[in-house]
Amino acid sequence: MGNFVKVAKVADIAEGTGKPIEVGGTTIAVFNVGGKFYAINNTCLHRGGPLGEGDLDGSVVTCPWHGWFYDVTTGCYMEDESKRVACYATKVEGDEVLVEV
Repeated sequence: MGNFVKVAKVADIAEGTGKPIEVGGTTIAVFNVGGKFYAINNTCLHRGGPLGEGDLDGSVVTCPWHGWFYDVTTGCYMEDESKRVACYATKVEGDEVLVEV
């Protein structure tokens, strides 16, 4: 089990959006889905696009480079759920978003 580290303030990631954040040498993408926060690896499996910069529709983010789409709650690529990006546990303490690394 890793340590939880602060990655953002709750107000930094508006509902329905995501943000790429570097944590311990890895860039992750943190998303606000209906007030709940989820974190996945920021790198799309297709060509390495930045998932944290993609459009979020519900819990599905679309890679801005070539349109691959992932469920941010599971990390699964929506067209082949055997493919997935890493997910990271999140929690909110006060006004801070923390991610387990």
